[in-house]
Amino acid sequence: MRERVASMSPSVSRVFISFYTAILRLCAKMPVPTVKRQRLYAIILMVCQGGITFTGSLVRVTGSGLGCPTWPQCHPGTFIPESGATPWVNQLIEFGNRTLTFVVSLAALFAFLALLRAARRNTMLHVAFLQGIGVIAQAVIGGITVHLDLAWWIVMLHFLPSMLLVYFAAFLVVKVGEDDDAPRRATMPKALRWATWGSAITLAVTLVTGTMTTSSGPHAGDEAITQEHRLQIDLLEMANLHAHSMYLYMGITIGLLAGLFAVRVDRRIRKAALWLIFGIVLQGFVGILQYNLGVPRWTVPLHVIGSAIVTAMTGLLWAMRFRRGADTADKDFDTEDTEDTADTEDTASADARATEKTS
Repeated sequence: MRERVASMSPSVSRVFISFYTAILRLCAKMPVPTVKRQRLYAIILMVCQGGITFTGSLVRVTGSGLGCPTWPQCHPGTFIPESGATPWVNQLIEFGNRTLTFVVSLAALFAFLALLRAARRNTMLHVAFLQGIGVIAQAVIGGITVHLDLAWWIVMLHFLPSMLLVYFAAFLVVKVGEDDDAPRRATMPKALRWATWGSAITLAVTLVTGTMTTSSGPHAGDEAITQEHRLQIDLLEMANLHAHSMYLYMGITIGLLAGLFAVRVDRRIRKAALWLIFGIVLQGFVGILQYNLGVPRWTVPLHVIGSAIVTAMTGLLWAMRFRRGADTADKDFDTEDTEDTADTEDTASADARATEKTS
């Protein structure tokens, strides 16, 4: 690390070396956290990453997006709400959402320091580090969103990275309980591992079409934003596209669930898939309510927090494709795949030899 930083310009190098040294000193003073404590930090991080999307949705449906009309200050000359500048409820909701950024930042910092102090493997350290970078990036995107008066496209860009952070926080929750020194074992056949990728990709499509649906809908985040400043796609058409992407996502996930039960993978994996299907069904129910009731305000926060929960569960299932340690899976499906291939080759060779003898 020090060698990489040394190749930078002298001033930048000094800043990074000082920062890196401070982190190492802080870690050295910490007791080595148990795996249970590390998992707790990862769970808190996942909950915080999802929770801030809920408060963000409250900002949108209450028209509080410009309750603090500038950034990083709330109002020119002050970082806190100012009496009489804008309605106090709008200021309180927007300021509260901004304040939660510090809570999420602390959650990311504690998770990273715990994994660093425990000397976990690089993949986990990188994911934990990028969680912190993601929180900072999201704060900046939030500021740009305010300065652009909640333009629909930047609001989309503000939501989607949060889902990515939730997804990889769930990845940490699974991986933190593994033995870093143990070999990696496949917990399901290759076809089902590909299906977890299919589930994740169709989830991403569903999230994108969902944000586009919201961008063409009535809840812009501030009462002053009129329909001509929204995404100019018919709301019903966008809602139908979103619904069809959700059906595809659910169909692939149901197929994955059927496969997991057919080959009798670890019970915990099957249970995670069942909970995921349950979450998708609930999300679909809320979406149908929105469609038929004209997207009432109270349904939006429910749908957003549901998105975070489903994203986390999809991330958990995806992370379970491979595990390390004794308490991972009853059998290694990679080994089975290899044996099946070898058996097929042996059978083909035997058939060839039999054919030669006959001729």
